[in-house]
Amino acid sequence: MYSEEYVESTGYEYNYGGDYDGHTGDPHLDMEYDRQYAYKVPDVVNKFITYFKNAISEGMIFEIQNYYENSFPKLTEQFFDKKSWPDEADIAPLVDNDPVFLILYKELYYRHIYARIPGGPSFEQRVQSFYNYCEFFNYILNGETPVSLELPDLWLWELVDEFVYQFQTFAQYRARGGKRTPEEIETLNQNKMWNVLCVLNVLHSLVDKSNIKKQLEVYASGGDPDTVAGDFGRHSLYKMLGYFSLVGLLRLHSLLGDYYQAIKVLENMEIHKKYSHVPACQITTSYYVGFAYMMMRRYADAIQTFSSILLYIQRTKQLFQTRSYQNDQINKQTDQMYTLLAICLVLHPMCVDESIQQSLRERNFHEKMYKMQYGDLNEFEQCFNFGCPKFLSPCSTNVESEDSVKEAMKHQTNVFMDEVRQQKMLPTIRSYLKLYTTLPVSKLASFMAQQARSEGSNEGTVAKVDIAKETEDLIIHLLCFKHKMKNLVWSKGASGLEGQFQSGSELDFYIDHDMIHIADTKVAHRYGEFFIRKIMKFEELHRKIKQVKI
Repeated sequence: MYSEEYVESTGYEYNYGGDYDGHTGDPHLDMEYDRQYAYKVPDVVNKFITYFKNAISEGMIFEIQNYYENSFPKLTEQFFDKKSWPDEADIAPLVDNDPVFLILYKELYYRHIYARIPGGPSFEQRVQSFYNYCEFFNYILNGETPVSLELPDLWLWELVDEFVYQFQTFAQYRARGGKRTPEEIETLNQNKMWNVLCVLNVLHSLVDKSNIKKQLEVYASGGDPDTVAGDFGRHSLYKMLGYFSLVGLLRLHSLLGDYYQAIKVLENMEIHKKYSHVPACQITTSYYVGFAYMMMRRYADAIQTFSSILLYIQRTKQLFQTRSYQNDQINKQTDQMYTLLAICLVLHPMCVDESIQQSLRERNFHEKMYKMQYGDLNEFEQCFNFGCPKFLSPCSTNVESEDSVKEAMKHQTNVFMDEVRQQKMLPTIRSYLKLYTTLPVSKLASFMAQQARSEGSNEGTVAKVDIAKETEDLIIHLLCFKHKMKNLVWSKGASGLEGQFQSGSELDFYIDHDMIHIADTKVAHRYGEFFIRKIMKFEELHRKIKQVKI
């Protein structure tokens, strides 16, 4: 119905009226200056806005998806790379002041400012973006019947994800020092906007309105979700907003350091199963689930979660080369997950896919893993700080107080490093146990003492070693080895919190009369099955090619 003529004017020059002398360098002053000098919207943008509004009004989902995923990013690159899109007053006459479209347009407008404008949004823009989200969610939630609005899944995901992201950035903005006006300080201390309780309320309201938890429960048991969905849950808009809100709650609880609750909100959802066709949602879900498992000392589940999504990214990486929004976030989360996976493999060695091992080698993680295996606490801390999310404090503090964001980060780092210190000696003990089938406790204690002396001599001091004390400490470390290598592992069930205790160590041992008996429990790779699968796949591909030629 609509032509694509608005994308053909690539030679159009961005024109301003009046004697415009250029930008000052301050993005907020520049936007004000643009408004004063009769900011002119390019014709191609006017046509796009008109077509976009009509497509949304008429519920033309494929056209909306095309405009959102393709046309909007292209026009952004062409005209608004480092500038804001036209504000509401400029485009309202083009769309007959349609309130729903203006809300959706402002969501894109403020999101673009957060992502592209140098210096980020001003305080006023942060406030206005919050109120715009309030308008949208009130429109969605306050009606007695579902609203007649259809939006593509990608937009719905990015809307919820951006809502949580803007809350996160506001909490960081609030905690940072700097020059602020008395009015701004007073407004921040009142804490009426971007409050954690407000964000939680919105996400839970979307979950409840859509009945998504009941739908997932019925779906997991093999039933029809529509039987419990209700009028709102059967509407695609509410169903997907409810699902994406569960992921938003997962992220929010992880940022607040409540890892148990982060996994619990995903009950009746199989973590490794794909429930949406939005890659960014799947990647974000796996990142926060894997991190929550790691912090709960469920390393086997964390490794499985990270490995599964990293294999998915390897297979579908071409998709991320054509997306303009969230590309940077996906790439960063991928690097973070490789880093967290390296940490987990050091703390809990186990077999992973060969392609994952190859990627770790290509990204030079083997040197980092080597340092961590030999107890380099600084390397552990650096890797953790890179791989972890930017934590938030659940408590709101006055603006004049110390940086609560740094305090939250420091607290979570200390929690993790305490766990690492408890396991510092385990890789060394493991390396000795691999060499023997039986070994006296006293002999292993002697080995450990010799290593302590050699490390002491490298540092310029030689410590006297009490073998009796070393033997006593070794027994403690061996008990720690047994304890730490036994993890709660999920195999099936409605909740990711369920599981059975399993030993993840490649070797096992027991102590009898001061003698350590060691058994290698490592399962050999099934290379035969691997090659048979590849041969059958090749034969199937060859058969299809022959059929095409015929």
